Amino acid sequence: MNTTFGPLIDGNMTRFRLYAPEAGDVALEMDGAAPVAMVKGADGFFTAALDAIAPGTRYRFRVGEGEGAVAVPDPASRGQAEDADGWSLTPAPARPQVPGPSRPWHEAIIAELHVGTATPEGTFRALIDRLDHYRDAGFTVIELMPVADFAGRRNWGYDGVLLYAPDTAYGTPDDLRALIDAAHERGLGMMLDVVYNHFGPSGNYLPLYAKSFFRDDIDTPWGPAIDLENPVVRAFFSENAAYWIAEFGFDGLRFDAVHALATKGAETFLREIAAACRAVKPDAWLVLENHDNIAGWMTRDDRLYDAQWNDDWHHAFHVLASGERTGYYAPYADDAVAAAGRALSEGFVFQGEPYPGAGGHPRGTVSTELAPDAFVAFAQNHDHIGNRPLGDRLAASLPPERLAFLRFVLMLSPAIPLLFQGEEALLSQPFPFFCDFEGELAEAVRQGRRSEFADFFDAHGDSFPDPLSEATFISAKLKAEDLRTPQARAELDILRRLADERRKLVWPLAASGYRGSDLSRTGEALRVAWHFTSGTLVMVLNGGHSPVTLDPMTGIAGMPVGASTGGVLHEAEGKLTLGPFAAAVWSLAPA
Repeated sequence: MNTTFGPLIDGNMTRFRLYAPEAGDVALEMDGAAPVAMVKGADGFFTAALDAIAPGTRYRFRVGEGEGAVAVPDPASRGQAEDADGWSLTPAPARPQVPGPSRPWHEAIIAELHVGTATPEGTFRALIDRLDHYRDAGFTVIELMPVADFAGRRNWGYDGVLLYAPDTAYGTPDDLRALIDAAHERGLGMMLDVVYNHFGPSGNYLPLYAKSFFRDDIDTPWGPAIDLENPVVRAFFSENAAYWIAEFGFDGLRFDAVHALATKGAETFLREIAAACRAVKPDAWLVLENHDNIAGWMTRDDRLYDAQWNDDWHHAFHVLASGERTGYYAPYADDAVAAAGRALSEGFVFQGEPYPGAGGHPRGTVSTELAPDAFVAFAQNHDHIGNRPLGDRLAASLPPERLAFLRFVLMLSPAIPLLFQGEEALLSQPFPFFCDFEGELAEAVRQGRRSEFADFFDAHGDSFPDPLSEATFISAKLKAEDLRTPQARAELDILRRLADERRKLVWPLAASGYRGSDLSRTGEALRVAWHFTSGTLVMVLNGGHSPVTLDPMTGIAGMPVGASTGGVLHEAEGKLTLGPFAAAVWSLAPA
């Protein structure tokens, strides 16, 4: 794959390139060799071509002259020798890879993993040994949190600064390729979370020589906005997205917080990036995180993006199961049952209505025509665990019947289910926020996290985890023995059975055309029917604390339940009684 950015290998020649329109002079430095002056073109790129450069050779760029010159890594480095601010490494030629499974999107059951904590070793190679666990639990797709090079030894990944380089804390580029190959050999698809709305606060040298990457008149929570009106800037990111698919074999990408793309050109950018990915892999799975809830990105006619992470689903069901009503749960708290019903049947809860969290401004667009697999649903993910004060999981606080209820509804409704590492066994181990910065930045992060959760100090006090402490990072690591306890094995068996039920009940229907949904409510109980060309999926669920008896559906009295959780009783005349936090699901042939 030819790209505009980073080293380009052409036979025995390696061409080095740096986009530095604001720089006067740039020299290429090779470890142990004399600097080579680079030539600046009218397009703002400095270039230098050298013969016989071995893969793994250390290089960097020296920007400026004399004592004021600064040595910087390649922003499109394919791999670093050490940390993000050190020497970049010349890449090896691309090699053939094991192709991914030919699996349609509606068959995705996703495990979201953080490479650094999914195993004690925290490496790509170590994760290979954990793949059988996820396959056997019923997952079909592994989604990695961002792996792009960040400053320090540990990070969630959303502070990446060298977006083409897998972080050395996890291993080499070839280690990542080996992980993807091993997943494909097991029939597992591989997705990667990528971040294009900002660079991390440490190790980003672009403002030194490419100020035009940013807008000094538009601020974001992370600093000056990335200028997506600049076509060179857009190309840097769209080529990066295609690179992960072409050079590593990822089957899809999840695009972090695209609502935070703050400049004009964002819509053009999202179209270009989808086109770049599909030019490499037409059936790549492309998923957005977008708090603006714009349904138009997922229309099947345009085939831009396959799905969006559905925070509305999470918030509504979190309120229903936990009773928490503060923060970003407040807009769903007045009637969590109604919110859950709309999330199940239509996708977005807010489809243009005033949103309390945005000062009453409208949020979202109409999503009723979208198929359920246009949404990725979850009861937990890295954000909604790690952005709690203690990084605590639902398994640490919810009663078993509510955990079972959430998992049942998640796995057997037709939206795409996602579970965060360890959730498959209902582990209660925390996943707190962690990073590895130094000096004033480290203290700013520490104080910022504390101020963000000031309301919790009375309850948590000194127990609040220090995000800069290595102990906080270590506390999040999953150990193999935690997944082998009798309780963990029992929960894994339950998930495996739910995955089997999903294969039987949901997949055949989702493979046919979607025809819309019906929703009805009785007290705190819901009945949802999703209609497909080949039949209908029906789910009934009670999110309340008292039993609810439902009248039979017209024409299907006595229909057997395909699967259920909690207290589900068949009454006389085809009525169904659901106990608290009980649910049932079944499929019907077309009328």
